[in-house]
Amino acid sequence: MKYLVRIAYLGEKFYGFQYQPGRRTVQGELNRVCEQIFGGVCRVTGCSRTDRGVSARDFCISIEPPEGAPRIPARKLPLAALPFLPRDLVFVSARIVPESFHPRYDVKTKEYRYVIRCSPTPDPFLAGQVWEYPVTLPKNALPRMREAAAHFLGKHDFAAFMAQGSDVKDTTRTVFCMKVLKKGKLITVSITGDGFLYNMVRIIAGTLLDVGSGKLEPDDIPSIIASKERKRAGVTAPPEGLCLWKVSY
Repeated sequence: MKYLVRIAYLGEKFYGFQYQPGRRTVQGELNRVCEQIFGGVCRVTGCSRTDRGVSARDFCISIEPPEGAPRIPARKLPLAALPFLPRDLVFVSARIVPESFHPRYDVKTKEYRYVIRCSPTPDPFLAGQVWEYPVTLPKNALPRMREAAAHFLGKHDFAAFMAQGSDVKDTTRTVFCMKVLKKGKLITVSITGDGFLYNMVRIIAGTLLDVGSGKLEPDDIPSIIASKERKRAGVTAPPEGLCLWKVSY
């Protein structure tokens, strides 16, 4: 039996998703919880590898209980897990999937959202969930950022928007939708694609902010993409503003 479980977590106190000995990770907590639920070591596989400090509202995992484990109905699994889960991690829903299903390789699209809060003073109620940017942006920042965002749409080689040192060979990805929204002091960059390179969304967010602040021009984006040079793009935005918002199969 294999479960597909949608989970949500706040990344502030996790050293990312992937298991690391001696460190608190999402996968490490899931391993512990699943062993308590099913009475043995389970195979827990994630749809992605979020970094330290990155949150998720819709992260997908598969759980494969050991042979002879109790058969818990999928609809009851979120409540069965609740007593064992920490406060910053929750099972949202679960269903049974075929043995051939893989939570990472079967993904069709992922939506990430990056939130920037522009204010000289931070909001303690949003600590660990936004990039606190203490500089006031120009009045035309939003239209400039939206104009720049349009250049990311489509299929491109995004090597310029990948962290240096990554060993990924195929750096081509497709961005289906990208929006830049503003509500009060919060600017949200929403991006949906078929996959993302290491730090790609954070580098795009930092580049858009550089466009909004006037350090780059919206029309600089095509040449930055074409260059495939990381140094041409903007800063890597900090992890706390990033959230995996939706995974589609």
